[in-house]
Amino acid sequence: MGRYCQHCGAVLTELTLADGRTRAQCGRCGEIAWRNPAPVGMALIAHEGGLVLIRRLADPLAGYWAPPAGYVESGESVPEAVIREAREETGLEIALDGLYEVYSRADVNVLIVAYRARVVSGTPVAGDDAIEIGLFAPGALPQEAPPSSGAAIDEWLYGVILDATAPWRRN
Repeated sequence: MGRYCQHCGAVLTELTLADGRTRAQCGRCGEIAWRNPAPVGMALIAHEGGLVLIRRLADPLAGYWAPPAGYVESGESVPEAVIREAREETGLEIALDGLYEVYSRADVNVLIVAYRARVVSGTPVAGDDAIEIGLFAPGALPQEAPPSSGAAIDEWLYGVILDATAPWRRN
């Protein structure tokens, strides 16, 4: 299994049936390793009539254009994470205009919470986790081929990006 118990640090070596599912269990202390999705915040930033996208530096989908997004850290709310990630990846200070959508899939260990946002201040610049930044007019978003890696998270995130950016893909 290769995972470690969050309670005592031992390697998880056993399986058990809990809540109707087979789950990893620590052979040393008996703790069950609950597999919970990690929350990610995403910003759909409208600016000057277009949509701000970054070209992703790292996997999943390295090299693809996507809205700025990142993991929610301990000690911050999802909206705070969305604002922080947008600042880190785009150089822009944003204000959130409301929840857009929540994305999840049973075989992907991530939950994406997407917000509509607008620029309050700043100059667009590719920051950490971004190769470049772009402002795309409606109907002019980059067209990218589906990923060929076969990884569930790549295929799922590709679909999330298409769905989240759909309003800007139309003319």
